[in-house]
Amino acid sequence: MDASRRDTVSGSNLERMLRAGHFAVCGELGPPQGADPADVIRKCGYFKDVVDAVNITDNQTAIVRMSSVAGSVLALREGVEPVLQMTCRDRNRLAQQSDVLGAAALGVRNILCLTGDGVQAGDQPGAKPVFDLDSTALLDTIRTMRDQGKFLSGRKLSVPPRVFLGAAENPFAPPYDFRPLRMAKKIAAGADFFQTQPVFDLPRFREWMRAVCDRGLHEKAFFLAGVMPVRSARALEYMRDNVAGMRIADEYIRRMAAKTDKEEAMAEGIAMAIEIIHEVRQIPGVAGVHVMPVMWESVTRKVVEGAGLLPRPVLSEADQPEHILPIAC
Repeated sequence: MDASRRDTVSGSNLERMLRAGHFAVCGELGPPQGADPADVIRKCGYFKDVVDAVNITDNQTAIVRMSSVAGSVLALREGVEPVLQMTCRDRNRLAQQSDVLGAAALGVRNILCLTGDGVQAGDQPGAKPVFDLDSTALLDTIRTMRDQGKFLSGRKLSVPPRVFLGAAENPFAPPYDFRPLRMAKKIAAGADFFQTQPVFDLPRFREWMRAVCDRGLHEKAFFLAGVMPVRSARALEYMRDNVAGMRIADEYIRRMAAKTDKEEAMAEGIAMAIEIIHEVRQIPGVAGVHVMPVMWESVTRKVVEGAGLLPRPVLSEADQPEHILPIAC
């Protein structure tokens, strides 16, 4: 995207990095299944000065965890910029709009709008799923709050939230011809950036990015490729067999299966992630990567450093994000 064509909407570090033309790096942090903030604080140490922003997951796999808003505020206190994940599974539109205002008031400047895993994926399948809005409608709701200063009801709000809006996309799920149309709808609804499912099928991802560029979507939003370091062939096989829309090249499974020693397998998983980053970085339209080491956050530095993405770029004074004071409690 031509950064000079659009004004900054949020003041976030991630947005300013992207608009300055730097290859962005995001990480991912899963909050704990408990009320102790120490786990989030410890994990923030893996990301500080390593990535530009960190996704704070929202009850991932439909299992109860510390709220993503609380996790985001803890990250801010540790000097790590969060990307607040917000799913449509657990909240109606009243709660979603309320959480947007609360998160923005506490200093959150990035929100990723997701549908969310179904409750059957978790350990409380009897929970009532909400899905009052879908992810596209949630994008449109927050964009309306930000750009028009109005709630979904049409009522004016006092201070609009300044947030950089993201969406998720899966390049590997058919029908492939439908994907660009879906992305265009999300961009029209307010998506400023996209994070993709993890890339384990480079030819398919290249085709998808070609479709993105052919339609000029890369000029309207930023695209970050998902990269997932894995520790075993079994993890890849599980995703291939059980996660809808996942395509994993046999080459990666063979490489991991050849490493029977645990440490060697982990090293191979890191090497594969680094290789994938090098590959996607050469693909036109890719503006960054989203490193997704599920419950393996400590590996982030090895991957980012191995890919030659450290140290992170220093923003010029003109691009420097505004200072956000931590919330005192």
